[in-house]
Amino acid sequence: MTTFTFAPATRETAKARIALQGPGGSGKTKTALRMAEGLAAGGAIGVVDTERGSALKYAPVPGRPDIEAHEFAHLPMAFCSPENLIAAVKAAEQARLAVLIVDSWSHFWAGKGGLLARVEEEGRKISGGKFSAWDPVNKLEQDMLDALLGFPGHVIVTMRTKNDYELTGGKVKKLGVKTVQREGAEYEVDVVIDMVAGTGTVTKTRYTALEDACVHHPGPDFAEAILEQLGQGVDPVQAIVDELVREGLTYDRALEIHGQAQSRNLLGADLLHPKTGEPGKLGDLIREYGQAVKPVTNAPSAPSAPPAGQSAGTPAAAPSDAEQGQGYEPVTAPQMRMMHACFTKVGLGHKDLREQRLRSTSLIVGRPLSSANELTKGEAQTLLDTLTQWGDRENPADEFAAMVQGLEDHAIREAGDALYVGAAQSA
Repeated sequence: MTTFTFAPATRETAKARIALQGPGGSGKTKTALRMAEGLAAGGAIGVVDTERGSALKYAPVPGRPDIEAHEFAHLPMAFCSPENLIAAVKAAEQARLAVLIVDSWSHFWAGKGGLLARVEEEGRKISGGKFSAWDPVNKLEQDMLDALLGFPGHVIVTMRTKNDYELTGGKVKKLGVKTVQREGAEYEVDVVIDMVAGTGTVTKTRYTALEDACVHHPGPDFAEAILEQLGQGVDPVQAIVDELVREGLTYDRALEIHGQAQSRNLLGADLLHPKTGEPGKLGDLIREYGQAVKPVTNAPSAPSAPPAGQSAGTPAAAPSDAEQGQGYEPVTAPQMRMMHACFTKVGLGHKDLREQRLRSTSLIVGRPLSSANELTKGEAQTLLDTLTQWGDRENPADEFAAMVQGLEDHAIREAGDALYVGAAQSA
């Protein structure tokens, strides 16, 4: 049974999630670019353009620096499927964009390849028609939202609006403006700005200071006001670094920190190493500090880099009788039974996946094994604790596989460093 614990709430710094909505010609694209410049603070800006290249009207004109323009990377997109937007977000992450603009987000709802079109397509494939088709489409939409809102930089989306009417008593009554997007989409962002003829009015925000703000041609100054609200808190990356360098870090806590950072898409966050000052990634720093406090078991363990003449994966020698007399305890039968159940939860329970289970086990306990029977009782408990932690996650198989790959990458780097040092010493 999973145990839940409440902790004191602390406000963190955040990245902007902004929606600009309005009819065609209201200034959404121009405003998005102007605000992006303020948010980016000199970083790169990218635009996913579903509006037939309309964003290019604001790109620089070669040889004409006198014409107002905006520097940005451009990605045209005609088929607006959720899969394409997910791929575009991944490309934006790889390009290390500071701000990602989706112009327009409405097309991923009502455009070619959008969610409404996907419902029609799926409805023709399955029994139950459109009604049954919404279930897989809703899952696709959630994947798209997770990717977009999980982008590590700032996000600005534009949404088209149209007038909404009602026929009552033979008369047409205007009800207001309706956004071309799934109802309630505005709740996915922090700030919604209604655009009318270049003037933006905040109609939804989580920040009191921005409520009902009305700005003509919102730009870098208004972006600065939003950043001021977003920055009233703790930097989540720095908070993790502070916990890593604090005295008393344990290996189990390092595993938890890694999982939390992964779930929040922070492993790839840039930082400066707290000791060397060298640029690096948060994920690498967590692994480094976790390995430094990894518990040493009573059984002799092989070094991270295998000794000369022994390749990675070669079983370590079994503990001697003398070593067994110094507190060595072998893995117990109940632990072995629990291992099978725990491996099943992370997707490695099938009998054909023995090699993957051994690989994962060796990396987690820190020494090569040819069989789980070689584990000590302490190593088995470390393995079970790790499997239990990752098995309780939302996507246990994928997240556990990513964690194991991270351990393997670290072990390879350590082996390379050891070989380099050994070669230098012998020279």
